[in-house]
Amino acid sequence: MRPSDAAGTMLTIDLGAIASNYRTLNDQLGGVRCAAAVKANAYGVGVAQVAPVLAAAGCNDFFVATQDEALALRSLLPEPTITVLNGADPGREAECLDHDLRPALNDLGQIERWATLARERGRLDAVLHLDTGMCRLGLPAYEVERLATEPERLDGLNLILIMSHLACADDAGHPMNQQQRMTFDRLRQMLPSAPASLANSSGIYLGPEFHYDLARPGVALYGGNPTPDKPNPMAEVIRLQSKIVQVRDVDSPQTVGYGAAHRVAGPARIATVPVGYADGYRRSLSGRAFAAIGGARVPVVGRVSMDLISLDVSTLRPEQTRPGTTVDLIGGPCPLDEISALGETIGYELLTSLGQRYERCYIDGVS
Repeated sequence: MRPSDAAGTMLTIDLGAIASNYRTLNDQLGGVRCAAAVKANAYGVGVAQVAPVLAAAGCNDFFVATQDEALALRSLLPEPTITVLNGADPGREAECLDHDLRPALNDLGQIERWATLARERGRLDAVLHLDTGMCRLGLPAYEVERLATEPERLDGLNLILIMSHLACADDAGHPMNQQQRMTFDRLRQMLPSAPASLANSSGIYLGPEFHYDLARPGVALYGGNPTPDKPNPMAEVIRLQSKIVQVRDVDSPQTVGYGAAHRVAGPARIATVPVGYADGYRRSLSGRAFAAIGGARVPVVGRVSMDLISLDVSTLRPEQTRPGTTVDLIGGPCPLDEISALGETIGYELLTSLGQRYERCYIDGVS
């Protein structure tokens, strides 16, 4: 569906680009299985639309954060493997089994509850998540050592994946990447042999020694650059565009926006666009970001408010900036990662904050 001319603000999502990005990552892995992280509503772009496209592109392994996300995904995809990164909610383990969901087992308590269910229902597949340096989810080294000395804790469980998560993969030269890989190998040797998974989006580009048996890309599928120090190998997925609603001629000493944060230095034209922080256009972009009109960059001036932003369009001709003129905000001439950096954040946060007041238009623009 293409954006309608009547829409005030349009978020265009290219599903063909997502499929293309999956194929690019799959090729980079050289035969290693490629999963897909579709947590947080497929990073904000719409899991109901994205998941079937990824499945059609050949993805058979999906990762989500919560059990409820997994249940929603299972209603969309009856066949693929779905892993719940946070593990099963206490007391809801049977629900995971009944819907063929794999909870990642992050601590001895989760292992005990899953093993208890195995004693009641028969042998169960299990995913172990090891903490190799994130200090978030996953079994720390001392719990892995306890598993090694008390292997009966895994009775009834068929270990089908051992995974961990990289902390600094987007910095290819960071020493923690190799430290985590070596820790992962050391801890895995204490456990029964099983397929392994370590690489996220950026981890795929660290080299084959990080690939193991399964990679789990996320943000790269949605157009984020997995190699920040190099050109982005991913196809662009989103494009946020709005339209000018008003243009004002102003002159010194007038100010623009809340807090009088921007003072014009001389005659200027200020265009108002109906997007704000309620729509996920971060307040931290105030006075830092740029938009584009006909490919020409114009600065965001004054503070981003709840529903509106102001652009200094003085460098453009009046006929280029009439009310109704389309303005690019994110994507196209305003790359996601560049805008994110200007707002002192990351593409993940902008993607997952994309608002619900936009007209969302799903296209298949990349074959």
